[in-house]
Amino acid sequence: MDVTLVLLALPVWGPLLLALVGLLRLRQGPGVFFLHPRIGRGGREFRMIKLRTMVPDAPDRLAPLLADPRIGAHWARHAKLPEDPRRTPLGRWLRDTSLDELPQMINVLLGQMSLVGPRPVPQSEFAAQYSGASARAYLSLRPGVSGLWQVTARGGSYDRRLALDCYYAESRSLMLDLRILLRTFGAVWNGTGA
Repeated sequence: MDVTLVLLALPVWGPLLLALVGLLRLRQGPGVFFLHPRIGRGGREFRMIKLRTMVPDAPDRLAPLLADPRIGAHWARHAKLPEDPRRTPLGRWLRDTSLDELPQMINVLLGQMSLVGPRPVPQSEFAAQYSGASARAYLSLRPGVSGLWQVTARGGSYDRRLALDCYYAESRSLMLDLRILLRTFGAVWNGTGA
């Protein structure tokens, strides 16, 4: 069903993605895609595709930022930085609208992701945050372009995220997926999805 929906929506997301790629090339130069290793179903690693929203040396700039105790604590709790200074101006807009996630439709077509599921995490984050029921729930599903956490508690604690992933794994259904997808479109449309 994921592949069918992505292919049916190709006339919408395909031209939009091409336009965004062109805009990024004009504003930021080459290297418009960011491929990041993530953990998929059953623990298999794959490269999640995103539009590049940060400066090219963003990984090198992270450690000095985390030296600030307040920023380091936020990173430990949310695995992201508040108002990340490494983002480019265009990258801020892409993140605020969640359009940086659009290339993940390709991951769905490749069978690496689903439209709905737990958000894919890197190995280091999985090892640090997931154990027991949360690890089993995550590994039992394909990671999603969107999920219950994104549409209900984005920005909440990581514990809340893990609880929602477990709930989704136990309760998933076609109706729940459709509700999540509809709320995702609303969040992207209203610019509240980041």
